[in-house]
Amino acid sequence: METIRTAYRTHTCGQLRMADVGQTVTLAGFLENLREVGANLGFAVLRDFYGATQVVIETEEMMAAFKALNKESTIQVTGTVRERDSKNPNMPTGDIEVLPDTLTVLGRCRHNELPFQVPRSREADESARLKYRYLDLRNPEVKANIILRSQVVAALRAAMIDQGFMEITTPILTASSPEGARDYLVPSRKHPGKFYALPQAPQQFKQLLMASGFDKYFQIAPCFRDEDARGDRSPGEFYQLDMEMAFASQEDVFAVLEQVLPPIFAKFGKYNTASSAPFTRIPFLEAMETFGSDKPDLRIDLRLQDATELLGNCGFGPFEGNVVKAVKVTNFTATRKQIDKLCADVEVQTAQKTYWFRLDESCEIVGGIAKFLQEKKAEVIEALGLTPGCFVGLAAGPLLTAQKTAGVLLKMAAQLAPEHFNKETYEFCWIVDFPMYEIGEESGQLEFCHNPFSMPAGGLEALKKAANGEIDPLSITADQYDLVCNGVELSSGAVRNHDPEIMIEAFQLVGLGEEDVVKKFPAMYNAFTYGAPPHAGIAPGVDRMVMLLAGEDSIREIIPFPMNKSAQDLMMSAPSPVTQAQLDELHIAVTATEEETEA
Repeated sequence: METIRTAYRTHTCGQLRMADVGQTVTLAGFLENLREVGANLGFAVLRDFYGATQVVIETEEMMAAFKALNKESTIQVTGTVRERDSKNPNMPTGDIEVLPDTLTVLGRCRHNELPFQVPRSREADESARLKYRYLDLRNPEVKANIILRSQVVAALRAAMIDQGFMEITTPILTASSPEGARDYLVPSRKHPGKFYALPQAPQQFKQLLMASGFDKYFQIAPCFRDEDARGDRSPGEFYQLDMEMAFASQEDVFAVLEQVLPPIFAKFGKYNTASSAPFTRIPFLEAMETFGSDKPDLRIDLRLQDATELLGNCGFGPFEGNVVKAVKVTNFTATRKQIDKLCADVEVQTAQKTYWFRLDESCEIVGGIAKFLQEKKAEVIEALGLTPGCFVGLAAGPLLTAQKTAGVLLKMAAQLAPEHFNKETYEFCWIVDFPMYEIGEESGQLEFCHNPFSMPAGGLEALKKAANGEIDPLSITADQYDLVCNGVELSSGAVRNHDPEIMIEAFQLVGLGEEDVVKKFPAMYNAFTYGAPPHAGIAPGVDRMVMLLAGEDSIREIIPFPMNKSAQDLMMSAPSPVTQAQLDELHIAVTATEEETEA
């Protein structure tokens, strides 16, 4: 390791080895621990960003100096390196120790009791970890994720530049968008009653760059959305590898990411194997029918089977008149208690009940709904391809409900069937051919399914046929695509609709005219009227990528200063009240406080 000499140290706490024995050195770091063996013998552990070193105490005076300090105090030690009698093979510096001549306190910890023990902070309550994040980050295990994030971002940046992309930053203060999630609004002091919005994504700006004649754009872009947290999504803000290409098709975008991502996952990933190019491509409708999800985890070899015709008239009430989807798991050894918990967990996640049966070693159908299947046992065994030891999980309902419920059942059942789940790998796939339109669950009307600015397959001709009633609008697919890794959606992208005429026609199908488009998206629409090149792009989420690489289940583990699930920064006490003077300057009146609303 290169010497990192500063005014406060000659070496880092992770640097010294046997070759340094006999040298006089100065170390600086945090006092992690002090172990007393006697009145004048003890061992301290000094930790910095780079590692830890044992300091051996052999005088009463030095012991008194160390005992006067609380753990996590920042100190400087000057002393002699010597070989340890009892070496620690689990510690990079475990062959040596430092015998101190002087101890200097650089930053005293004034708390006798810490909110948690730093080396074991990951075992602490999450609220405490977030409130005292600066202590949590001292834990080398926690710090490693942030270091990994830095390395991955640097590698992404280098790879994109190597692919010929130019890094361009786009505005943070922009206009509110009527599409997507809720905006974070910023009041304007100079323009009373008007607001900026923090960008949900640089979508319009990067398309405007293409209209401006830039060929390949990217940035590690901050995005802001006022939405709820979940395991793979942080509330408030997140970062994405935003990119756009002029004169490009879906194939061109795929080619870039299939070159950029595999080397990064191979180098930085927790697992040793990852998909190589080309990634598997799965049409959206096929993904829903086969996996019950548009985010399939290809590490799992289980698939859905349609059992509607087979079981719809078996006499079991929940199946009658519904679509029935089955998940077959061979060599399933889970206990009845585990199966009951599996069904309960699926119901918690989907609000739908699931059903099951097994084929025992005597080729008898047993358990769950077995009594309804006895008369057609042979047909069931043949149709589903059952062998002794098979478990069959079932979901029923309207098509989409049955698919989604069975999809969750598939993923959860795989957790109980290790031979069907190759966990230690990264499996990428593209989900393609998304529907351009859907019927809104709340409105019951035709709505855009994904991105309204995607190019519809068939272009203007397909839209006009839909408008004339020649084809069903729901049959129109879009040049949209998602990148999925291990069941996590890393990104959505699309070939953009760069033609104003096609854009207007697409919006008219959902009841919006040219005036609406011009009013809501004036800059982009007007820019396209000056002639824009065909362009396409995508934006993989950096946070989710690093989460996968680190093997973490929560995205908060790879963000330096994350918010909690309620979008609160416990460390900085944000969001927080502001003064009346600030509100008056911004021409804002607060009609109810949080406390009043909760009351």
